[in-house]
Amino acid sequence: MDSTDGMSDAEKRHDQLTSAPDATEEDARPRIVVSEHDGNTRIDIAEDAPVRPSDPRD
Repeated sequence: MDSTDGMSDAEKRHDQLTSAPDATEEDARPRIVVSEHDGNTRIDIAEDAPVRPSDPRD
């Protein structure tokens, strides 16, 4: 938690993503999954992410 404003990084992210006029709780859902195996960090797009990257060749 950051002592200057009393909000954790997760709370700041949620606040920022839901502050737009038409924003919903759905907008603040995580879109990535971070895992660590044998000292390596892997970042994947969440299976249920509403927007996923496409193949740039398409």
